[in-house]
Amino acid sequence: MAGRLSNAASKIMGGNGVVSRSIESSLRLRGGGTRLPVGKHIVPEKPLPVNDELVWDNGTPFPEPCVDRPAELTVGKYEALAWLCGGLGFYTSLGLLAWWNDKASNIPFTPKVYPYDNLRVELGGEP
Repeated sequence: MAGRLSNAASKIMGGNGVVSRSIESSLRLRGGGTRLPVGKHIVPEKPLPVNDELVWDNGTPFPEPCVDRPAELTVGKYEALAWLCGGLGFYTSLGLLAWWNDKASNIPFTPKVYPYDNLRVELGGEP
């Protein structure tokens, strides 16, 4: 598709076929999906280790772990529950404090009454 578009653009611009052929061949070479960006694909010949997906091995002598923090250093379920309850408790207490301290909702709404016949003349009404 790109080769056909560049060929059409070359004809419109008045160029010769050399430009379109070079663009066609370069686009065809660059678009090939045979090579991977990280190197050669290795087919395993024996069973993989249990946690093989946790190691990034790109062929260097020192493979790196994919996860920055191993599972031993993560938060346990009871510690996570304590953090969750603490956070929810904080926001609950903040909401209850705001509800308890809300003075505007305790005062019922009453329309303001102005003097001099509710300022009818001053607000543009007829005298």
